Amino acid sequence: MKREVVDVLVVGSGAGGLSAAVAAAHRGLQVIVTEKEPVFGGTTARSGGWMWIPNNAPGKRAGIKDSVEKARTYLKHETGEHYDSARVDAFLEAGPKAVEFFESNTSLQFDLGPTFADYHPTAPGGMDAGRSIVARPFDGRNLGKEIKRLRPPLREITVLGMMIGSGKELLHFFNVTRSPISALYVTRLVAKFALDVAFHGRAMRLMNGNALVARLAKSAFDKKVPIWTDSPVKSLIHDESGRVTGAVVNRPCGPVEVHARKGVVLAAGGFPQDAVRRKETIPHAPSGHEHISPAPPGNTGDGLRLGESVGAIVDTSLPNAAAWVPISRPPMRDGLLGTFPHFVDRSKPGVIAVTRSGRRFVNEAHSYHDFCQAMIKRCAEEGGSDAEIAAWFVGDHRAFRKYGLGFAKPAPVPYKHLIEKGYLYRGKTLADLASQIGADPDEFERTVARFNSHAVGGEDPEFGKGSTAYNRSLGDPAHKPNPCVAPIRDAPYYAVRLYVGDLGTFAGLKTNEYAQVLDKKGKPISGLYSAGNDAASIMGGNYPGGGITLGPAITFGYIAARHMSGANN
Repeated sequence: MKREVVDVLVVGSGAGGLSAAVAAAHRGLQVIVTEKEPVFGGTTARSGGWMWIPNNAPGKRAGIKDSVEKARTYLKHETGEHYDSARVDAFLEAGPKAVEFFESNTSLQFDLGPTFADYHPTAPGGMDAGRSIVARPFDGRNLGKEIKRLRPPLREITVLGMMIGSGKELLHFFNVTRSPISALYVTRLVAKFALDVAFHGRAMRLMNGNALVARLAKSAFDKKVPIWTDSPVKSLIHDESGRVTGAVVNRPCGPVEVHARKGVVLAAGGFPQDAVRRKETIPHAPSGHEHISPAPPGNTGDGLRLGESVGAIVDTSLPNAAAWVPISRPPMRDGLLGTFPHFVDRSKPGVIAVTRSGRRFVNEAHSYHDFCQAMIKRCAEEGGSDAEIAAWFVGDHRAFRKYGLGFAKPAPVPYKHLIEKGYLYRGKTLADLASQIGADPDEFERTVARFNSHAVGGEDPEFGKGSTAYNRSLGDPAHKPNPCVAPIRDAPYYAVRLYVGDLGTFAGLKTNEYAQVLDKKGKPISGLYSAGNDAASIMGGNYPGGGITLGPAITFGYIAARHMSGANN
């Protein structure tokens, strides 16, 4: 068997793995990144790419007043009895340093989400803005030939194959038929995209998670770190004392023993596509197959199994095993059903969500994680332990053609094929729509009438839609007085069915404040580290803000590299 000797072996090529690799290489360590799939980037490359890191440099530059103490207060409130003081303190101390490190020493640059509030901004320590940052857009041509190995963005959330930024850019797309300025802006983007596809076969204007991975990968290549794709790890190697000293990697040319002098980092993306572990940890997926994830197919829990093989323990004590998000299943051109995560439409005026009872169950503009928790609870209340977990987003014709509904885009994009394919439901009346989605028609009409009676004044006394800074950040700022609330009264009416999906798993390997993997006695397994979704979340099974998976991922990747190199900063 071939043999390679390095300082650090990283298993997985998402944000956690690449941040560890880049930070370790910067400190003079020899690093190899191995990835089981033919493309690199993992779930990160498909994601929105936001990173929740309190007290960050972009926020400071924008005059945001934050502090470690304030963030600690917020996380104590959010995590409750699952508060991990050592790891939270490590995250809050190292997060800002990681941001400054990457900005000063790598191609990774950040922009602030100036209106991106914490998901519970009114909670103790919560903030209306400043803690969520995103990678600056990146020109894919800077990756050279390696652009061909970058995992493309999730196709369901692109427009004509283009990644669309949030904020002002998204508003231009919503206003394309109503504003000459927006029409010109969108036309230029479409023209640039067409040229990129003609000359490069894909978009070169990389945004969000795709930009984050591209910038980290560029930094890795600049520091002579190879990324081995099509190279799954078969097993870990350890010595007589139990220290992990490397791994056997199945390369396309055959198995290779990679010996790592400083350590192995498990960052393989958690287990969102592992039906067996889903069955064990996700109550609404009793067979393991009732749950839908937009994560890549390769995220099947390899890192967790590798850790367990050398004595590590998976923490399944958190109240939620994953970060939940409502998912719909649009038909794709290849005949398969897609996975569309609902981020934006939930907050728009003229959109509500109901279960089969015909009743609303949540403030639709709350976080996707909170939305799904309420959805699961209501379905169980209405149907018992064996109840089908399903809900529907509902909107009238005005809201639908202005904002779209799920995968169905706003005007002037055609949508009737989505009705024919069974993705989008359309009813001439509310009762007609209720019969199509299997909801109680009388209760549904009463729900809409009750909602409309207050919505005409921009109010929602039942659930308070539009009541927080986070709610309003994704509403329509031009709609007054409440950017999230409008009556549902312009026929025909539309609906999209929702399922519970995830944005990454929370249950994972137990680790300490140095990103070291722990054994069943709570002691570090020498030579073994973990970052990203392979490590148990520090958020206590909750979802405090946009980017609470990727923020800790790059921070603990940085911490792992710092520990392996013997550095303190």
